[in-house]
Amino acid sequence: MAQFKRGDFSTCDAPRPRRRKTVTTPDIIDQIHELILEDCRILAKSIAEQLVISREQVQSIIHEDLDMWKLSTKWVPKCLNTDQKRQRCRSSKQLLEFFRRDPNDFLSRLVTMDKTWLYHYDPETKQQSMEWRHSGSPRPQKIPSAKIRWKSFHLSFLGSRRHPPH
Repeated sequence: MAQFKRGDFSTCDAPRPRRRKTVTTPDIIDQIHELILEDCRILAKSIAEQLVISREQVQSIIHEDLDMWKLSTKWVPKCLNTDQKRQRCRSSKQLLEFFRRDPNDFLSRLVTMDKTWLYHYDPETKQQSMEWRHSGSPRPQKIPSAKIRWKSFHLSFLGSRRHPPH
């Protein structure tokens, strides 16, 4: 309104200082991709500031052109070796077979033992653990260190035990 009162009847936008005209170019896409590859936890705001483009433009390029999304890490309680994974798979199949044989009596024949309290502490928040990943990529994983309390149960199945009549 002030410009109109001064006699400026121009309908064109005046150039704005410190802002680049943003057009999605292969060069900008490559620069964003390089920044993400250098640090997969980089914030879109940080990319926008480094390249002097809008955060919305950065988000658009990341999602539409690079097909990437920010994923939080998946907490994995233990890092198991191959033999431990095979044993767990075998035990799970055996429990499933016992369940299929007699679903009504399944729970009464399960025994829990060795109740253990374990501690896990991770100073990193879920937001801090997020990483840029291509769509279809698996989520990053993190194995606990120490200090949050959680309970572990070991299960046994009494498969051949017969219950006395009540």
